[in-house]
Amino acid sequence: MAALFVPADFEVPVSFEGPGFRLDPLGAEHNERDHDAWMSSIDHIRATPGFGPPRRWPQPMDLEANRTDLVDHANDFEKREGFTYSIMDGDDVIGCVYIYPSNDPGHDAAVSSWVRESRAEMDVIVYRSLTAWLAEAWPFESPDYATRD
Repeated sequence: MAALFVPADFEVPVSFEGPGFRLDPLGAEHNERDHDAWMSSIDHIRATPGFGPPRRWPQPMDLEANRTDLVDHANDFEKREGFTYSIMDGDDVIGCVYIYPSNDPGHDAAVSSWVRESRAEMDVIVYRSLTAWLAEAWPFESPDYATRD
């Protein structure tokens, strides 16, 4: 049996409130807003720490392919194999956070986040808030989350 990503008795947070944003588990209900957020910001996301080569995403895709991707992330969340959250400002999707097992033996979690280009000022705010949240609310000892200035 494979090792659990988080302990069986760990209560996975279903939300987080940060300064000017909140996190909601990513799901198909976010499809159009999520698709618009990242499709309008592909170059910006590729320039975000933790993205870009060798990653293959973001690559343009249609709404149906995006919905399939969101459903896959929601299934990972339900199975506790990975946790993806929409970064929300009101009803607007302004970005995304991914928390998955790390392939690096020096880290127990790989964390990445992006915000849409039109909300670029939120990147460092999200990073700082999530770094503290990961330390306080999650069971990870050594998460890998690309630093921001």
